[in-house]
Amino acid sequence: MAGRGGGWRDLRLRLISAAVLVPLALFCIWAGGVVYDALIVLVMAGMAFEGAALLGLPWRSWRGILFVVWPAVAAVAALRSEWRAAFSVVGAGLLFGGPLWIVQIVAGIGGLSLLWLRGLPHGALQVLFVIVVVMASDTCAYVAGRLFGGPKLAPSISPGKTWSGSGGGFVGAVLLGALVASAWADPVGGAVTGGLLGIFAQCGDLTESAAKRRLGVKDSGALIPGHGGLLDRFDGLLAAAPLAALLSLAAGTRPFWSVPLRAVGIMP
Repeated sequence: MAGRGGGWRDLRLRLISAAVLVPLALFCIWAGGVVYDALIVLVMAGMAFEGAALLGLPWRSWRGILFVVWPAVAAVAALRSEWRAAFSVVGAGLLFGGPLWIVQIVAGIGGLSLLWLRGLPHGALQVLFVIVVVMASDTCAYVAGRLFGGPKLAPSISPGKTWSGSGGGFVGAVLLGALVASAWADPVGGAVTGGLLGIFAQCGDLTESAAKRRLGVKDSGALIPGHGGLLDRFDGLLAAAPLAALLSLAAGTRPFWSVPLRAVGIMP
């Protein structure tokens, strides 16, 4: 979302990183199976690693190693269709203590949601919808915030974020949601759901910014040039994916963005 970095100076690094990460992500989503599953498991473990470092838990200790492996165990249970066990593992992360448990919840629920969505009918398209909407929200917020500036959105949390950036992010999420959903002839449902996911993505971004400010750090890590760490890059996705997974429970065999239309009786 708008506000990370300063001016346009980190845009080049962002674009280079995107040029590498986007094709890789698209390939994994399209391929599915073990390729996609391995990517999600690695990202979940990577986010736990970053969270441990932020909260001062040495990963070389037995407790640190267990903490990093913990979300991967939840993912393996989910891949065996043992979803109750997977969420139980996430819940049992309370054993690490309150702040560290939050990291387990974020990495665990976000990753499990992405695994769930890919396993649905037309799962690749459903995962792509969430990612494209979050990327549109993030990119449009960044560009609108830099172009228009104006009043700050939450200066005590993230001084760089503006209301213009937030509005631009919301519009971008709505438009891209409608565009992707048009492949299923549900552009209105896609626009509504895209807007909802965009709002959740921005809330996830602000929540992570508040956590970093409390910890006194700028980024969660330095793995992705121009973006920071995994938690920095995927903060919005980690908030939007669980919402999409919940909507999918009410969508039946249709994509999750059909739920808003079914709720008002436009679609059976």
